[in-house]
This record gives sequence, C-alpha cells and structure tokens, in this order.
Amino acid sequence: MADAARAARLADRIKVVVAQALERRVKDPRLGFVTITDARVTNDLQHATLYYTVFGTAEEQQNTRAALESAKGVLRSEVGRNITARLTPTLTFVPDEIPVNASHLEEVLRAAKEKDAEVAAQAAGASWAAGEDPYRKPAEEDDESSRDR
Repeated sequence: MADAARAARLADRIKVVVAQALERRVKDPRLGFVTITDARVTNDLQHATLYYTVFGTAEEQQNTRAALESAKGVLRSEVGRNITARLTPTLTFVPDEIPVNASHLEEVLRAAKEKDAEVAAQAAGASWAAGEDPYRKPAEEDDESSRDR
C-alpha cells in the first residue's frame, strides 16, 4: 500500500494528464466546456476519481457526462503512458457540486443580509416598551432607595 503523499502526487499528475488529453486527444462533439477541478486517488493507487465542472444547460452537462464516459478508455491509456506506476488506475468522473453549493450559500447570505437590514431599519426608530429595564420590580426600587441613605 502506498502512502497518502504518493497518492496525492499521483492524483495531481492524473489531473494534469486528463485535462491535457481532453484538450488535445478527445474530439467528441458532445464534450462541452469542461474543467477538471480535482482528482483523488485511493491509497492503493487502484482507483482515481476526477471531479469536473461544465458550464451550460442541463442537456449540455448530460452530453458532457456521456462523452467523458465514452472517452474513459482513451483517457486511461493516456494516463498509463504518462505516470510511473505499476498499474494504471481506473477513472471515475464525478460532477463537482462546489459551484452549485457556493451559489446557494451566496443566496442564503444575501437573504440574511437583507433581513438584517430590515431589522436594523425597524430598530432605528424604536423605543422601549416598558422603560429601559422592564424586569425591574418595585421592591428593588425600595431597596435602592434605602441603600442611598
């Protein structure tokens, strides 16, 4: 079993090799504007998972997924030629969900900022409903007046 550092180095190399092969070797018209964002290799160096993003409609994303699946053999042979490992790892392509999650998070933060602005606008002209200390009891006022003496 290889160490995690070697697996990380191999993953980086596979990411570069696959990105270059997609640009130069794969001529599938279904392949859209795809970006390989990350690669991970298991510690035994047998399986590589490549994360990708595609800009476009849902149909273009599905076409790109199909193109990547059909080009998997060509890409694996290209990886085998360009790495120094006893076995060539299998390739699995997974759509990267980080851009989708980031846009959702930005939307949630924008909504929270709007709510904060609404609350601040309401608080600007507000006054206390029962004085500054609504929990003050009349008995405490008597105690304070006796302490002042």
